[in-house]
Amino acid sequence: MKRHGLLLPCVALAAAIGLTATGCSASGGAGSSPAGGPATPKTAAAAVDYDPQPYADIKDGGTYTTAGTFDDQGNPFDADATLTAARVWFWYNADAITYSPTGAVQYNPDYYSHVAVKVTGGNQVVTLTINPKAVFNDGTPIDWKAIEATWKANNGSDSKFNASSTDGYDHITSVTAGVNAKQAVITFKGADASWPALFSTFLNPKAANVTDFNTAYLKKANAQWGTGPYTVGSWDTHSGDITFVRNPKWWGKRGKLDKRIFVNLESTAAVNAFRNGQVDYATTGDAEGLKQISGVKGTTIRRGGSPFEYALYLNTKSPELSELPVRKAIMEAIDRPQIARIEFQGLDYAEPLPGSGLLYSFQKGYEDNVAKVITHSARDAGKTLDADGWKTGADGVRVKNGKKLEVGYTLIGDDPLDKATAEAFVAMLKPIGVKVTIRTVDESDFAKVISTHDFDLFLSGNRSLDPFGQRYLCEQYCSTSPSNITGAGTAALDKQIKAVSQIADLTRQIAAANKVEQQELKQYAFLPLYSGPSIYGVKNGLANVGATIFGTPLPETIGWQK
Repeated sequence: MKRHGLLLPCVALAAAIGLTATGCSASGGAGSSPAGGPATPKTAAAAVDYDPQPYADIKDGGTYTTAGTFDDQGNPFDADATLTAARVWFWYNADAITYSPTGAVQYNPDYYSHVAVKVTGGNQVVTLTINPKAVFNDGTPIDWKAIEATWKANNGSDSKFNASSTDGYDHITSVTAGVNAKQAVITFKGADASWPALFSTFLNPKAANVTDFNTAYLKKANAQWGTGPYTVGSWDTHSGDITFVRNPKWWGKRGKLDKRIFVNLESTAAVNAFRNGQVDYATTGDAEGLKQISGVKGTTIRRGGSPFEYALYLNTKSPELSELPVRKAIMEAIDRPQIARIEFQGLDYAEPLPGSGLLYSFQKGYEDNVAKVITHSARDAGKTLDADGWKTGADGVRVKNGKKLEVGYTLIGDDPLDKATAEAFVAMLKPIGVKVTIRTVDESDFAKVISTHDFDLFLSGNRSLDPFGQRYLCEQYCSTSPSNITGAGTAALDKQIKAVSQIADLTRQIAAANKVEQQELKQYAFLPLYSGPSIYGVKNGLANVGATIFGTPLPETIGWQK
C-alpha cells in the first residue's frame, strides 16, 4: 500500500484516518519550541492511545459511526487516490499484512497462513501460503493469481495503469504458483527488505485490467471484488454516506459490529455531531477543536504520536515558480517554527522540525535532510531574487521582464486555523517582494486540485500506512512519478533514486536514500512543515480506536468493550 500518494488537506488532520491527523525570525531548528510552550523534544512523539483490547473482550453487536465518505478514486493503488480511499478500502477488502504501533510486521492468518523468506544466489524469494478458505466475494479464489495481478498492475510494465508507485513491484521478476494455486512464490531481482508493503492488500484479478484499475472505483464500490469480515451494505452516491455490514461469505473471525457507518460531514459539522452524540469519535489538530471535543459527556480524549507529515508543495510547472531561484527564495523566507507556533498553539505540544519526507524523527536511520539544504533567512531570500534579476517595484512586489512576482496559495475549506496559516505565508513572503493571493476552494475539491495540479503553493499532508518510508523515494521525488505533484526532479536524480532501490540491506538503503533526498530538496519544491499530535475524542468503551501511529487493528477487532 502506498504511503506518499495518500495526500490529505490540512483540514484533514481534524478528520484523520479512523482505521482503528507574523514576523520572520531566524530558524529555531530542532531546538526551537513554540513561545511559552513546552520544550521541544529531540524526536517526535511515539506514544499511542487507542484502548487496545483483545477480540474476546469486544461485545457482539452495536454500531460504529464516524464522519467520512468515499472519494473520487476509491482504488488505493491508483495515483489519484487519497487517504480516504485507503480508509474506506480497509473496511471491505483484504487486510493481509498490518503493523504494530512501532512498525513491526504482522501477518493476518486469515489470508496468509504461512510466510517464508529466503535469499538464493543473491535474489530474494518470498513464499506466501494462502489460507485455503480465502475467497473473494464473487467466488474468485484468493490464490497466487491475486498476487500476480497486483504485481502486474503496479510494476510499471504497462504505463496505462495509473499506478501510484512501482517501487518494489518493479524489482519482482516473477510471481508463480508454488506447491498448488494457494501458494504464491514471489522472486525478486536482488532483495527487498520492505516487501510486506507491496502485498498488505491485493486486487481481485478481475479488477486488475487497465480499464477497471483506473475507472471502476471512481465514486463507486465494487463489493463483489472485495473480501473480509465486512462488506458494503449501502453506498449512497447522493449523500456520500456508506454503511458496512457483516460479510456472510467471510471465513475468519466474525466482525463484532452490526454496522460500520461513515456519514458525509465536513470537519466542523463532524465536531458538532460528536458533541451531539451522533458520531462516535472526532479528531482535531488545534486548540479550538480540542476545546470543542473535550468534556463531552460519556467520552474521553485519546492523544499520541502522529504518522502524518504536512508540507508546503510548490508547483514547478507554474510559470511563476518554474525558476529554481524563485522557489529557493520562497523556502528561505518560510519561518517554519512560526508555522508550528500557529498550528500547535494551545495544545501543550512541541516537536522538532521535520527534516525528511521519508522517515520520522523517532525512526531508526532518520536524518534532518532539510536542515542540510535550507536555512531560513529573509535577507538571503532577497539576495537570491536579486541575483536572479528580480527587482523590487514601487509597490514592493518584485518585477522581471515586465512581469510581477505573484503566486497563488490554494486553501482547502474554511477552517480558521488553516486561514491563519495561509495568512502567515502571505506575511512571510511579502517582505521579499513576493505577492501571495489566497484562493479558497471547497474540501470536496481537494482530489481535483491534486490530480489537475491546480495550484502554485499548496499545504497538504501524508499519512504513513507502513514504516518503510525509504521505499517511497521514487514515488515522492521521481520526475516521472504521478504522485510527485510538484513536478520537480531530473533524469539524473531519477537514476540515483533507482540505484537506491537496488540496495538490499535496509540500513544501507536508508543511508543512501537520505543522501539522495538532500539532492532532491535542492529542487526547492517540497518543504516539510510539521506533523502534530493525533488527538481523538472517543465515546467511552470504543476499543481499538485512536492514536495508533503505524498500528492497524483489524476491522473485526474494532467495537465496544464488554
